[in-house]
Amino acid sequence: MQQKLIFDMLERAGWTGVQAALGILAADLAGISVWWAAPIGLGIAAAKGWVAGRLGRPGTASTLPAHADPAGAAGRP
Repeated sequence: MQQKLIFDMLERAGWTGVQAALGILAADLAGISVWWAAPIGLGIAAAKGWVAGRLGRPGTASTLPAHADPAGAAGRP
C-alpha cells in the first residue's frame, strides 16, 4: 500500500510541475502577464484530467497503470 501512495504522490507532483511550467511558457510565448500562467495551468490540468479519464484507468483522472493506481480496486483495503 505504501508503494502505491508514493506512486500516486509522484504522479500528482510531476503533473503539477509540468502544468505549471507549460502555463508559464505559454504566458511568456504569448507576451502576456505571468499572472495568466495560473489560469492557463488550470486549463491544462482540466484537459489532462479529461484525456486521462478516457485513455487511462476508467472512472479516474489518473495516468498511473492499474496495478499502481490506489483509486483502483486493487488499491482498496
